[in-house]
Amino acid sequence: MTIAKEISERIKFELGITASIGVAENKITAKLGSDYKKPDGITRIESDNYKEIAYPLPVEDLLYVGPATSKKLRAAGITTIGRLAETPVEYLIQRWGKIGGVLHMFANGRDCSPVQRTDHVRSIKSVGNSATTPRDLRTNDDVHLMLLLLAESIASRLRDLVSRCTVVEVYVRDVDLFSFTRQRKLYAPTCSSSEIAEVAFELFRKSYRWAKPIRSIGVRGSGLVDASSGVQISLYQDDIKRDKWERIDATVDELRMQYGYMSIRRAATMADPLLGRINPKDDHTVHPVGYFGG
Repeated sequence: MTIAKEISERIKFELGITASIGVAENKITAKLGSDYKKPDGITRIESDNYKEIAYPLPVEDLLYVGPATSKKLRAAGITTIGRLAETPVEYLIQRWGKIGGVLHMFANGRDCSPVQRTDHVRSIKSVGNSATTPRDLRTNDDVHLMLLLLAESIASRLRDLVSRCTVVEVYVRDVDLFSFTRQRKLYAPTCSSSEIAEVAFELFRKSYRWAKPIRSIGVRGSGLVDASSGVQISLYQDDIKRDKWERIDATVDELRMQYGYMSIRRAATMADPLLGRINPKDDHTVHPVGYFGG
């Protein structure tokens, strides 16, 4: 607690901002504590007070419980972290597989993943985003809109990693749970959202015949390379156009960081108020280090 107070005071003095801090025995519980008192609180959550603080909290406050997972848990009557912690782990694993066991461990305040050093560089081979859409997708226009939104998220995260992808992959699952994955190697590395969306849509159109509406769709950029490394200019590809789109995307990133995600949007998103307001990047859950290939 003494260290946490010192960090809080230094942040205020040196940066002029406040910070909420969680003091705990592991990263999962510390994250819970940092969210407990905002915007300027310090919360200690350890074994002696864990149940008192954590159990009454809504299940959505637990790391890795996003909107889709929350909906499934609540449908099963699991509405709080305490209910999740007291649910038999065998039931959770039977119902939701490996993630059920992980959530049970998190809900009980347990985590054994290590804290990485600040100079640790994690080897990231791909960046992906998928979404179970708020309504079924029934037309090519629906799919194209979703692919644009997902591609924006992926391209932005690639820029965060100072990377470009060399392969684009699209994943589709229909209402009957039939699914497929298609991928294509690019002529040149890219972090352009328009190019990623265009390739993903082309793969989709060649592979899907609309036998059923679509429930879930995803896009992935893999084969990552350092964005600062040189790129061989092609005689046949429009490298100038790609560079322009990447710079436009970077400007959009800056505007959204300053004014919010909805401050600037593609005109295409206005055609469907429900799908067009999805924010795949902020809604995307980042898995904790030590789990899911960390």
